[in-house]
Amino acid sequence: MTTYCKNHPQIETSLRCNRCDEPMCTKCSVHTPTGYRCKDCINTQKKIFDTAEWYDYVIGLVTATVLSLIASNIINAISLFAGFFMWFVAIAIAGGAATLIGKITHRFLRGRRSKNLFIISTSGIVLGALPVILTFLFTGSFYPLIWQGIYLFVAVPAVFYSLSGFRIK
Repeated sequence: MTTYCKNHPQIETSLRCNRCDEPMCTKCSVHTPTGYRCKDCINTQKKIFDTAEWYDYVIGLVTATVLSLIASNIINAISLFAGFFMWFVAIAIAGGAATLIGKITHRFLRGRRSKNLFIISTSGIVLGALPVILTFLFTGSFYPLIWQGIYLFVAVPAVFYSLSGFRIK
């Protein structure tokens, strides 16, 4: 028996979606790690993943920004006393702050998720550090910018991966 694509009835095909078993042509198929799926099944799966409400974007951004501002000021205050060991202190504080920011932001978001939500929440890390960085730039104090750079270099990807559920083993 000849089968035709469900979206293009004029195209013969032997390809079927591995989820709904509907016939589809190569234009309608999406290659996934588990085989080919139709675009309808792919869109259904995306809807399951994107559970964020409009206000979650505001909550994620504000939470991450405020917590990042606090962490950035802590790194600034400790840099006055740590001297050479500040390299290690900055990395340790940035890692700990990123973990804490990720967990608190995730709790405030109540487990809702979306790729754009993770990106916007993570941009709050940069926004939170921005007042401290601008203060150093305007006062001509460039040495403390190193510690803020280390903080951002460690915290931004760590918070993103913490929120998105990605685990590095």
